[in-house]
Amino acid sequence: MFFIGVDPHKTSHTAAVLDAHEHLVSEVRVGADRSQRAQLMAFAAGFEPRCWAIEGATGTGALLAQQLVAAGETVLDVPPALSARVRLLDNARSDKTDAHDARSAAVVALRHSKLRTVGLEDHSALLRLLAKRHHDLVAHRTRAVCRLHTVLCLLVAGGLSKGLSAARAARELRRIRPTDQVGIERRRLAGELLAEVRRGDVDLIELKARIAGAVTASSTTITDVVGVGPIMAAYLIGYSGDVRRFPTAGHYARYNATAPIEASSGPNARHRLNPRGNRQLNHALHIVAVTQVRNDTPGRAYYLRKQAEGKTRKEAMRALKRRISDAVYRQLLTDTPR
Repeated sequence: MFFIGVDPHKTSHTAAVLDAHEHLVSEVRVGADRSQRAQLMAFAAGFEPRCWAIEGATGTGALLAQQLVAAGETVLDVPPALSARVRLLDNARSDKTDAHDARSAAVVALRHSKLRTVGLEDHSALLRLLAKRHHDLVAHRTRAVCRLHTVLCLLVAGGLSKGLSAARAARELRRIRPTDQVGIERRRLAGELLAEVRRGDVDLIELKARIAGAVTASSTTITDVVGVGPIMAAYLIGYSGDVRRFPTAGHYARYNATAPIEASSGPNARHRLNPRGNRQLNHALHIVAVTQVRNDTPGRAYYLRKQAEGKTRKEAMRALKRRISDAVYRQLLTDTPR
């Protein structure tokens, strides 16, 4: 078996071939262009059987990975952190070059038995794109609203309430009649920011309709979880990907950061909040938990019971998020074809 490590970049890709004894057999550097797959396939033609190991196959190397998978090749996703460890522990060379990075990726594939095999993009990739677009639109609209609020505070005595809508801002702008040049320019700027907010509202309405259609087309049962609507379903399905890569609900909880991190020292066994993991998944689970707590649901009863046991509100919320994570994991497994 030959392992072909690839260090992908925006303008070029470097590949290194290792045999089963970790000996370097060959190297090549190709341009990142329309012929990249053909060039790499021609280079690898003499190495059979073979397996490709692409560093960051969901990032910079995503397009190349999909091209190779479509050609019937076996492709493994090598996390950059693992490649960095191999490079650091290499006795021969520890400096960072494209060729060395490619070799490090091949070494990881050779020695690591639990790397993710890259598959063709499925419906979850579509939902991930829509969820990311939703996140970006919400962030852009929030920035526009905050800037509009700041400008209006300089035009309206006493400022405005935090819950500022486009309609409320428009009413306030119609009342403002500044006479000095600074005031006139501030009002003009507020009008431009108001237009941004309105465009954001229209874009979000249109995007929510697209997300609802995509979630319906997925025939998912994840919306059976209380508090999971089409938007949160897109986040949960899209950022979870193929849930079969998580052996247990605990592995999934560690990935979405609802499982605490052990921070024991000596005889003191303790755990702390996990600040890592997939933050988009964690955010979606938090929104679902808040929705359950605000309504008369079994989740709210569980949340109140945890507080009665002596947990703080934050601790009870973390416990509920972990419980929801397990429920989401079960539904994703149910939706995944065997």
